[in-house]
Amino acid sequence: MSLATLLRRGVGLQLGVLTEPTVDLLAETLVAFANGDGGTILLGVDLQGNITGELQIEDAESLLRGALSQCRPLVRTDWQQFEDRAGLAVAISVPRSTELHSLADGRVLVRTHLGNEALDGGKISHLAATKASGDYEMEPVPGATRADFDEEVIQDYLTRRSTRLGRDLGQTEEELLQAVGALNPQGQPTVTGILLFGHDPQFFIPQSGLIYVRFAGTEPRGPGGLPGYNRREEFNGALARVIENSWSLLLQEMRGEAVVRGLKREDRHLYPLFAVREALVNAVCHRDYRLTGRRVEVRQFDDRLEISSPGGLPGYITLDNIVDEHFSRNPRLVNGLFEWGYIEQLGLGIDRMIEEMVQAGHPAPEFKPTPYSFSVVLQRGSGTPLPRAVPEWASRLNDRQIRAVQYLQQYGRITNREYRELCADVTPETLRLDLADLVDKGLLMKIGDKKGTSYILK
Repeated sequence: MSLATLLRRGVGLQLGVLTEPTVDLLAETLVAFANGDGGTILLGVDLQGNITGELQIEDAESLLRGALSQCRPLVRTDWQQFEDRAGLAVAISVPRSTELHSLADGRVLVRTHLGNEALDGGKISHLAATKASGDYEMEPVPGATRADFDEEVIQDYLTRRSTRLGRDLGQTEEELLQAVGALNPQGQPTVTGILLFGHDPQFFIPQSGLIYVRFAGTEPRGPGGLPGYNRREEFNGALARVIENSWSLLLQEMRGEAVVRGLKREDRHLYPLFAVREALVNAVCHRDYRLTGRRVEVRQFDDRLEISSPGGLPGYITLDNIVDEHFSRNPRLVNGLFEWGYIEQLGLGIDRMIEEMVQAGHPAPEFKPTPYSFSVVLQRGSGTPLPRAVPEWASRLNDRQIRAVQYLQQYGRITNREYRELCADVTPETLRLDLADLVDKGLLMKIGDKKGTSYILK
């Protein structure tokens, strides 16, 4: 990785720039990164990323030896050198550790947005409990083989990753799958690999799907104690597909009354879209996948939206620091979804979620932690848009299919190519299955064959 690529992360949770390094400061930073989500420490550069020319290789090696001698247990590191006319710079990479690390004087530190923070007894116990669970993401999945990966999903990831990074890193597919933790060194699919790229992850990890329920009213029960919901959907597949498909449904269910401003028609939603998407993505990528019997649940009532994720708050995160700090229970899943484009910026979503809810006239989100779950509740404020009546047929379709039917109502006919233009960010295979499903539901009729195929309303 180039020096410029490292610096684009910005100094913070996963990057430290030590302009005046000492053995003690380097030791503290090594421990803090190992106890957190890992990170990189730069020596020999200033805060603008310029090589200062003041670092000698012997000094860097001596600093690292002295710092490592203060770490209990030893912190694993990787070393990379950068040289130009100005001189030498060194990047020390620290992977996230499954062990709890301390300094020789007993202090336990983690990396926060303010730098290296020493933990008190309660936070140390909480962090130790998280570490004791082991690196579940990298465990091989019994019975799974490389053939259980979905090549279409892998190619979608590779394409979006290259677009996000602005270049192709030149790795083979197998090298990349090992680099992101999808395959272990023996070539076996890991929990990360099956969740990110599996053709049918729920066969191996049944709890990895999502359930959506739309209740009629403000209570989960109807008259006589009967279930009070009028829509229930289950979403399965690789995590990116779970997010994509459940988001399409939420966009449909969150439509409010349309507003006309001048000559422009403006669709309004019941909740700020960023706040809902952030809560949804966080629930999927931060849940505790070791907990069986429960999936991520999205419950929509007339007055609120509840998104519940199995597993309590991870690491040293509490309600008091949840806005400012970041700790991933599943760092490889988080990194994979980040590179895929499903997460905009690591660790900076909660404060924006709160801000957008309040600006839109809603109460701030309510966070409800328990030892085995974490819920986000988005309450509707007074004066916010009312739900829009949806035709009966629309309740059985996803958002893409609704767009296809609306297109047909306007133009009378749709082809595969036209549907791809309507939904440019969705794979052709997914769109083909959408149209086939509309035919099976009796809403469309397929006419023609091969390149001449089109669809009309039945």
